[in-house]
Amino acid sequence: MRTILIVDDKPGVRQLIGDYLSEQGYQILEAANGAEALDLVEQKRPDLILLDVMMPKLDGYQVMAKLRKHSNIPTIMVTAKRQEADIVKGFELGADDYIVKPFLMRELLMRVRARLKQTDTQTQADPTQRLDVGRMSLDLQTRTLTLNAKSVDLTEVEYHILEMLMRNAGTAVSRAALSITLIENGFIGSENTIKIHIYHLRQKIEPTPARPSYIETVFGRGYRLKA
Repeated sequence: MRTILIVDDKPGVRQLIGDYLSEQGYQILEAANGAEALDLVEQKRPDLILLDVMMPKLDGYQVMAKLRKHSNIPTIMVTAKRQEADIVKGFELGADDYIVKPFLMRELLMRVRARLKQTDTQTQADPTQRLDVGRMSLDLQTRTLTLNAKSVDLTEVEYHILEMLMRNAGTAVSRAALSITLIENGFIGSENTIKIHIYHLRQKIEPTPARPSYIETVFGRGYRLKA
């Protein structure tokens, strides 16, 4: 049974979402604020987090920032903050998805299943399968990157973007193609979010992110991974 941590300061919201997901076969944990959420993550290691933004003690953005320092647990931000700047901020901090209140419970369930399916497929992949480009090796089972003999942790979105760039190394990959790949895997695929994830990838793999030597921007087209 997969465990989902619901983080929201409103008991009624936690109960509504919790009751629905329990009926779908998930085990539910609840936290009323950000501090409680981080404690439960440390103690219980949930499989997925549904994270509100506007909360006392620590808001959702603060929780996201602290969480990503040591964990890649799939996290969906669930909030009434609907401005583009709010959504972009969530992804900048490492959120895997973002759903705006009010929402259909069926839509939430589909997003939860999509995130957990990504985790499930990691154990089903061919353990010998990997992509190698120069000193970069991407393990398609564990979805981890090895660069210059050092392991690099990737979020799910970063993995999908890098996989596509590596499969097309030396060739420009359009933003539209990257967008379709993300949408097909259950993620938001807007141009702004792609830019954010490319930025984070560069921060992780480039010796000098401001002057990228691996992931090049091809103006008017998209991005290219140097072969």
